[in-house]
Amino acid sequence: MSDKKELNLAAVRQNKGVWLVKVPKYLSQQWDKATEKGEVGKLSIEKKQGKTEVRFSLNEGLATMTAAGEKDESLQLPREYPFTMHTASAQTLAVFCQGDADEISLEGTVVHRAECRPVVSDSYMKVKRLQIESVKPQRLSQQLDRAVTTIFKPVANHDFNLEHEKKKKSEGKMVRADRQVVLDMLFSAFEKHQYYSFKDLVDITKQPVTYLKEIMREIGTCNRKGAHKSTWELKPEYRHYQPGEEEEEKSP
Repeated sequence: MSDKKELNLAAVRQNKGVWLVKVPKYLSQQWDKATEKGEVGKLSIEKKQGKTEVRFSLNEGLATMTAAGEKDESLQLPREYPFTMHTASAQTLAVFCQGDADEISLEGTVVHRAECRPVVSDSYMKVKRLQIESVKPQRLSQQLDRAVTTIFKPVANHDFNLEHEKKKKSEGKMVRADRQVVLDMLFSAFEKHQYYSFKDLVDITKQPVTYLKEIMREIGTCNRKGAHKSTWELKPEYRHYQPGEEEEEKSP
């Protein structure tokens, strides 16, 4: 049996323009909690100094709704989301709709691409902290019934000990700060610039190299090539640049 489905072109809407917008995962999850005819928010489009500014405002009720669909005033999600606009002329994109009878129809062609990003605020930072806490690995402590008696052949000095001593000398007397304190310093730094060398991050946080690299691997990526080779930047899910800021930093 063929898996091919019929494409209905009887009411083709290729002249209908649609927007393709990338939104944070948690925001789309809040939209799903709205009632069938409920309002998820408002979209405003304004002209300022000849430039179009687009902004989405999340419905106040959805901003305080938990995963169970109940209101919780202590849970205050970001409400303001300015759009970062991108050109859609480089490629042709279209939106299709699948009906009840598995019939596929063309809804329109993409005329604008955009990213919906939250304004950096206390509520946004709280959301990011909760997300980081939720993916922390669970540590398990287990009591041994008997002592470990494995015998190892002694060596003058293990390689990892030599490496550890080398790192201790290079790091000096740096003391590990609380993990959340380090995260706050890193997020604050990346609000100012998109790219940092690892040496600059060490200077900013005053943290041991091994400890800092462990945290950066969770929230950032190291560029291996290109104009920003050997620099670090935040992973896409942790970025929150202002409109146009990312493009300016990427331009030569």
